[in-house]
Formats: sequence, structure tokens, C-alpha cells
Amino acid sequence: MKITILTMCPDLFRGFLTSHVVERARERGLGQVEILDIRPFAGGSFRHIDDSPFGGGRGLLLRPEPVMRAMEEAVRRGPSEGVVRAALVPAGLPYDQRTARDLSRCRHLILVCGRYEGMDARLYDRVDMRISLGDYVLTGGEIPAMAVADSVLRLLEGNLKEGSAEEESFENGLLEYPQYTQPALWRGRKVPEVLLSGHHERIRIWRLKESLRETLRFRPDLLEKKTLTGEEARLLEEIREEERSTNGSQSYGTDEADEDAR
Repeated sequence: MKITILTMCPDLFRGFLTSHVVERARERGLGQVEILDIRPFAGGSFRHIDDSPFGGGRGLLLRPEPVMRAMEEAVRRGPSEGVVRAALVPAGLPYDQRTARDLSRCRHLILVCGRYEGMDARLYDRVDMRISLGDYVLTGGEIPAMAVADSVLRLLEGNLKEGSAEEESFENGLLEYPQYTQPALWRGRKVPEVLLSGHHERIRIWRLKESLRETLRFRPDLLEKKTLTGEEARLLEEIREEERSTNGSQSYGTDEADEDAR
């Protein structure tokens, strides 16, 4: 797999290119990251890649021609099939783990970093998708591009220890369960006894239950989208019963909790 990042700030990627996930993918022949500076594609002595928007307004926009030329060059340098072009802009679809998995299956991912107030809207017709990391605004698309590239590279088969990605947050529609390491007793807090028991089935059930508990507490919206198995539904009801016992009528993600809060 090849990832090409189009940017007007290539120096921002120096550290990223030497990061563990990028170097490991390259060393194992799984994927590579190329940084392509947009400026040389502008032409002229001033490398004019931005301009004011028609109709007035503050800020500058990336001009379409330099970006398009850079994109065409990126396509020329990479695999001819399996190309996906994505613009990193606030007005994009929220990025999630499912999208990361989809992108990890393409052969050439081209990430176009927005800058200033964005880019000429006609460029959106020339990309396959627009990606946003969330409902906030950054100076440019470089940090989102690193996040997307990292999330995609680590999913390439052979880049992580086998099975490592399957139990992570969002892979099964839930947040990941809490994890612990040495020492078993740290500043008065013990690791849950079940994790020290060596009983694999009990550990599996505990992890699933705590995964549901974390999701209910911090991301109840994920539960609204997920089709629960019978086991998950039973464990979730156990959690709600435990919360009701502990907090009276309050429980996470219920109308009763909202009523008490008011």
C-alpha cells in the first residue's frame, strides 16, 4: 500500500515519517508514506497556491490548479488501480474505525491537506471522499492526515501482532475494556481478582461486561447504533441493575438519570 500526502507544509511530517508504525510498515514491505509538496506545482517564481475567495470574505483558499496538478502527479507515481483520493477538511464525514478499515484495503491512498479557510470547492468533485476528525477546526489538514495514515497503516496485515486490533475500541462497536499491568497492587488499588484467576471464560465475560460498562458511561451513543447479542444484552442489564443499586434510581444512559439530573 502507498499513502501520498499532499501538503504545503511538508516539514510538519519529519517526525511522523520516522514514527514506529510508518517505519515498521516500510521495513516489512507492507506500505510506504510519501509527502508531496504542493508549492512546486503552482508555477511562477512566487509559487502562488492560494488566493482570496470570490464574493469577499476573510482568509485565503487553496487554488484548484496547483492542488490538481499535485494530485495528478501522485496518481502517476502510484499504483494505477485501487486509488482513493480524500480531502482532509472540516466539512467532511466524521472519521471512524470502519472508514479506517475500508481505506486499509485500497492500494493507493491520496490525502489532500486543506489549509487556510479550505480549498476551492471545485476540487471536491475530484476527490472520492471528504474526511473530518471532528467538530472543531485546525490550522490545516496535516494533523488529520497523520491520524488517518497512522490508523490505516497499523491495520495492514502483518504490521501488528496477530489479533491485536480485533479487541480495540470501536472494532466491535464498543469501547475497549480496562486493562492492567504490574504491579498487581499499586498505591492502594488492586488489579481485579478475575484477571489473576487464570480462568479464561470468566476473564472473557468480565472483559465484555466492562467494555459495555465503559461504553454506557462514556459513549452511550454507540450502544444506540449497535445490535446487541443475547449475552451483551444480559450483561448490560446487569450493569444497569448494579448502577441502580448503587445510585438509587440513577443509571447511565436512561431517562431516569436525566430526570434526576434536572
